[in-house]
Amino acid sequence: MVSLKDKIALITGASSGIGAATAHALARAGAKLILAARRIDRLESLAKELKDKYQIACFILELDVRNSEKVAEALYQIPKAFQPIDILINNAGLAAGFDLTKDSNIEDWDAMIDTNFKGLIYVTRAILPQMLERNSGYIVNISSTAGRHSYAKGSVYCATKAAVTTFSRALKQECIGTDVRITDIAPGMAETEFSEVRFKGDKDQAKKVYETFTPLSSDDVADAIMFALTRPVHVNIVDMVITAKDQARHLV
Repeated sequence: MVSLKDKIALITGASSGIGAATAHALARAGAKLILAARRIDRLESLAKELKDKYQIACFILELDVRNSEKVAEALYQIPKAFQPIDILINNAGLAAGFDLTKDSNIEDWDAMIDTNFKGLIYVTRAILPQMLERNSGYIVNISSTAGRHSYAKGSVYCATKAAVTTFSRALKQECIGTDVRITDIAPGMAETEFSEVRFKGDKDQAKKVYETFTPLSSDDVADAIMFALTRPVHVNIVDMVITAKDQARHLV
């Protein structure tokens, strides 16, 4: 098992949910963290909690992954003490709206495409060259079972997550012959802020999504990420699909 102590990890979408849970898991393992998200106040609270609890170093990065120029500018701000980046967790993402395609809001489409896919490839493009130059690194892309089993009223969200999986598989092939590893992790239904965001803050509607079964937690997904990261260097977990025991409906 590979030790993650003193490894430097960048997590996008670190302010809540799977991103925050992964930050805790990596901090427990002794990694140094770059916490990136748009909500700087949440990042500040999380960084303080991690420093106090695990005595590890954190750097917070206000980052909107949707803008390629801002991604490049933000990553340029990372101090030398947090370079080079050993691990990239591409977690930033969202679902916006739950409507038939003919009734959907195009602004919701743009938000999902720009965040879930374009943002992911912008950050990857900024970090990958240094990993290849060092012949060392690990990129974990968080997709979704929705990218493998699409469903009505989620057409564009499903498409963005399918794009993440396809991109991850191509990137894996490009890294053959190097020690840069790529993993695509596809969680099923997890009880995070995901549904609240999708339903525009309607907490009652969000809760109904999980009424009939016990969903995944953010920690469940973080555990899977840690399993992949800690495999020996010659081992690459290429794809991992994780669902709650009782999830069956269109596997999303």
